[in-house]
Amino acid sequence: MSHSVNDIMDVCLSAGELMLKSGAETYRVEDTMTRIARSFGMEIVHAYVTPTAIILSVQGDDPSETQTKLCRITERSIDLYKVTLVNALSRRLANGELTFAEMKRALEKAEKTTFLYPLWLQVVSAAIGSGCFALMFQGGWTDFIPSVIAGGSGYIVFIALHRFVRIKFFSELVAAFTIGLIAEWMVMLGIGERLDKIIIGSVMPLVPGLFITNAVRDLMAGDLLSGLSRGVEAFLTAFAIGTGIAVVLAIF
Repeated sequence: MSHSVNDIMDVCLSAGELMLKSGAETYRVEDTMTRIARSFGMEIVHAYVTPTAIILSVQGDDPSETQTKLCRITERSIDLYKVTLVNALSRRLANGELTFAEMKRALEKAEKTTFLYPLWLQVVSAAIGSGCFALMFQGGWTDFIPSVIAGGSGYIVFIALHRFVRIKFFSELVAAFTIGLIAEWMVMLGIGERLDKIIIGSVMPLVPGLFITNAVRDLMAGDLLSGLSRGVEAFLTAFAIGTGIAVVLAIF
């Protein structure tokens, strides 16, 4: 084996960390890390992944070379392109299409590259999506513009606060409060008609759909710890949104 166990583990952890930070499912991260390690001749590989940590244990040709490493995950976002990219790289590596050096460079490049859409496009998409959701929930066309304004403003508040305050719960609560406040004002000014439809449509960009899906997927796959932790995270987001809206309704 031309590469040390330590170097191989570093590549595996880099791939796993990149995927988990980008919103990948637990089983996919474990499978990718195991696939990479076995591509370099590691037969005994144990990968244990939770939403906040990765534990990898690898044994080389000599049993005394067994090493275990822990990688702490502090931030998570949604970037499914990176998940697909790393997964594809691992499969190319398993097929012998990539060398160790090429794999390492590709992971470093993916880590430094941002594949997310520009912030202005995210805000515009959230705003238009809010208006469309309001219509989908049987709101009228008079509720479309208020939903666009409330949803876009709430998303801007969420992004801005999350950059300064790393507590996601607080950012989501204030964003939901902003949405409720703007929606209430729109109805009071006569611009919108159905307050409930405007609020429901506007908060949809904040709803943790991917986290809920991954939580259910992990539970069905038997990853109980990951499933429960993702489910709690989704519940806290839903609780923050509900609390922000409830405060506005209580005031008015």
